[in-house]
Amino acid sequence: MLLSTTHLTPGARSRGYTIIEVMVAITISLIILAALVSAFAGNSRQRHAIERANQQTVDGSYALQLITDDLRNAGYVGTLNPGAFSAPNPGIVIPAALPNGCATDVPTLTSALILPIQGYDNGANAPACLTDLRANTDILVVRRASTCAVGSAGCDPQVAGDVYLQASGCATEFSAATYYVLDSNVASFTLHQKDCVTVAPLYQYRTHIYFVANNDQPGDGIPTLKRAELGPGVFNIVPLVEGVENLQIEYGIDTNAPTTGSPAVYTADPNSYLGCAPATCVGYWGNTVEAKVYVLTRDLTATQGYTDTKTYTLGLNAAGAANTIPAFNDGFRRHLYYAVARLNNPASRNTP
Repeated sequence: MLLSTTHLTPGARSRGYTIIEVMVAITISLIILAALVSAFAGNSRQRHAIERANQQTVDGSYALQLITDDLRNAGYVGTLNPGAFSAPNPGIVIPAALPNGCATDVPTLTSALILPIQGYDNGANAPACLTDLRANTDILVVRRASTCAVGSAGCDPQVAGDVYLQASGCATEFSAATYYVLDSNVASFTLHQKDCVTVAPLYQYRTHIYFVANNDQPGDGIPTLKRAELGPGVFNIVPLVEGVENLQIEYGIDTNAPTTGSPAVYTADPNSYLGCAPATCVGYWGNTVEAKVYVLTRDLTATQGYTDTKTYTLGLNAAGAANTIPAFNDGFRRHLYYAVARLNNPASRNTP
């Protein structure tokens, strides 16, 4: 039996890749890989930048919404009608001096009942219950009752030590000058509705103080909008929105005679408007019917290769000049938000 054998044709050689060809292929592959990595990194940076911008938009809008919603409810006192008081009832009288925004005692809260809002321009003479306050930012105090009565669906239950408001609808109680109670003592709430039999509803009395802090958590360096909330004998500070760097407010005062419910002038500081005397200044706060709110936000992290050289104008200052914030010259991107809020309750009371 013969076996088949394979013979190489003379001159034939086995073929393969040379070292130079391999090196060229590797180099081309590395160039393509580098381009892909660069494109991926660029897309990733762009995506993060878009996410930061979107987050900043959400944060700024949310901060404005929180403040303006509260302003629109400022001065709400449930079923109590402050405009109905006349002799022999003493009514709710505007105090001679501005109350302490951080007061928790019932007498001071009662005297402040007719002042729906109060402010501290650029943090001057800031109340003591605020901590880590950012310099040259406004402080806003909003006073109102809860918009739902204790026991109503979705309303918080009564809490021992909290302050509540009860208004009478009973004619005999009203004529006896017992038309409302503002107290933390449960035994004090004995007023009735119009039938003089059914117990009148209770509304939690709220004092909210908005301010900008230097940090969200101690030492993290993230400016944050916070709110101090009146509790049982103490104010509790609640972080609201990270990245809020500045808060400025202009107040629209109804100085018309007679009042019309619309602002005649705007000022960043009713405490000093036209060099007013203390009692007159307090009256300006009582006649504030509108507010312009400016919120300046920044990213939580710096952007590589970016420098913020822009200036920001947050309305007018107390002197009536542009309230301009100079360039920060850092790597944080910023955005300015603005809204006008009508104080519905004081405005409607000022309307003939």
